[in-house]
Amino acid sequence: MFDITSSKLLILAIVALLVVGPKDLPILLRTLGKYMGFIRRQAAEFRAQFDEAIRETDLEQLKTDFESVGREMKSTMQEGSAVVERQLATTQQDLDQALDGAPSDINTREKNKALPQAEPEPAKQILRPEKTES
Repeated sequence: MFDITSSKLLILAIVALLVVGPKDLPILLRTLGKYMGFIRRQAAEFRAQFDEAIRETDLEQLKTDFESVGREMKSTMQEGSAVVERQLATTQQDLDQALDGAPSDINTREKNKALPQAEPEPAKQILRPEKTES
């Protein structure tokens, strides 16, 4: 920021020594150091507050973006489920129409499949007579 070279710094030290005097120069430097520390702390605090405000703004923007993505996803899912439901309804209607227009023997077989059927009786075992030794 400031272009202070070693030669300019040496000139400033000599002028300060002549103006203030050698006895009060350490007090002046200590006071300057104290004020420089105060200015640096204030600048760091301001920078921290500024960075925090920027982060909050970024977070709010990110939150808004996520909310918009969530809304878009929800609407897409609702549209998708509506399309699937329409397709299922259309398929069910087509199936019902196909079953109503089918020949009666197919309808009878379908109805018989739906009715509970009796269990077939187990096959009777045929016994062979045992051979006896004579």
